[in-house]
Amino acid sequence: MKRKTDLLFGILFAVATIALIALFLTNEEFFYWAFSRHHNILSWYVRPLFIIPMVMFAFKRSYSGIFATIFALFTSMFWFPVPATSNPHVIEFLTFEMDYLKGAWTTPKIIMSLAVPLFFFMLLASAWKRNWKWLLGVIIGAAVLKIIWSIAFSGKAGMSILKPALLGLIICICGIGYVLKKHNL
Repeated sequence: MKRKTDLLFGILFAVATIALIALFLTNEEFFYWAFSRHHNILSWYVRPLFIIPMVMFAFKRSYSGIFATIFALFTSMFWFPVPATSNPHVIEFLTFEMDYLKGAWTTPKIIMSLAVPLFFFMLLASAWKRNWKWLLGVIIGAAVLKIIWSIAFSGKAGMSILKPALLGLIICICGIGYVLKKHNL
């Protein structure tokens, strides 16, 4: 794909992602519709796997690939149907997350929330620069911090993300290892 076309599609996916996040945070009906599907823990297992294509597209320096993957990551929370039943800890944790997102946006909360774009920046910058040690550190650090944040702020309910986060971490490390070996890096 030509560089200008790649950049154009990257910008389109970035704008679509920002629009989706704005809709999610401002439209109550969409917010609750999306979260009802996020109760399906398949979305919890799928989301960390998007790190692998993001890294590969950053390695290839493809803006359209990077931002299409980020768009897919955000939409994946509502790809799956509402589950017939949910684990009580999953319900409790998602209730905490919904309350967190709908609550007042204080300065500490804004600073904490900036960790998400900071993670994407560090992940993509390390892959773009092919700094594999930094990349693995970012991936491991993000998984550990997500687990700590979840447990620290939602208690025992936060343990519900432990299996998806650890499995996603293992798959990402193996996937990155495969890419490194394939490209002799």
